[in-house]
Amino acid sequence: MIKNPILHSNILGEGKPLLILHGYFGGSDNWKTLGNQFAENYQVHLIDQRNHGRSFHSDEFTYEVLVDDLYNYVQFYQLENVYLIGHSMGGKTAMLFAVTYPDLVDKLIIVDISPKEYKPHHHAILAGLNSVDFSKQNSRSLVDAQIASYIPEVGVRQFLLKNVYWKEKGVLDYRFNLKSLTENNPEVGKPLPQNSSFIKETLFLKGEKSDYIIPSEHLIIEAYFPHHKIVKINNAGHWLHAENPKQFYKEVCGFLG
Repeated sequence: MIKNPILHSNILGEGKPLLILHGYFGGSDNWKTLGNQFAENYQVHLIDQRNHGRSFHSDEFTYEVLVDDLYNYVQFYQLENVYLIGHSMGGKTAMLFAVTYPDLVDKLIIVDISPKEYKPHHHAILAGLNSVDFSKQNSRSLVDAQIASYIPEVGVRQFLLKNVYWKEKGVLDYRFNLKSLTENNPEVGKPLPQNSSFIKETLFLKGEKSDYIIPSEHLIIEAYFPHHKIVKINNAGHWLHAENPKQFYKEVCGFLG
């Protein structure tokens, strides 16, 4: 009997289950376009991780609880032998899930993240988001103007603003649980536990312009994922699935066969 709340998802198409996990500050909506494409061949599960999107909020936020959430989700929908894609933070969740429950995962795709530790590096984003007072910044354009001095990159702001919604008439809010994400920010960079491994086929996709996976980390990846390959997505940074969706789709379909 599953007592815990089940993660929110959009389920598209029919066939073998393909589960997709978004990154930090993201949501299942970020994957809607690609999800519809994948749904031509698979049963696609676009999942909101806890404290994101339309899933439940919680003070607890570690990769261990994110993996528990995913396990409960898989059990709830009685899924087996899944294909699993995870981007950034979602990639860390996917890696830990695969080494913890290898029998549940058929093939693994990790998008622009490695098993290593990353130092916390979202301070400006968190400061900008926390500086918003929704009683004063009561339109998306005012929220954008408020966070612009903290976050100069227009693309990053547009990505974050997708989380701003009308909580009730005339009142905006964030879909993500900003308090928990702020307090637990150091958790997001945690490495995969040592001496764990996943021996099935694993594909790492890295953005050509991103420095999240660098050549010196290939040996670290090899230690955890002996049957892996790393493919570069051209003309793309960390959000490679949005910046070059055509090549991303092609590489994923080729790998899944």
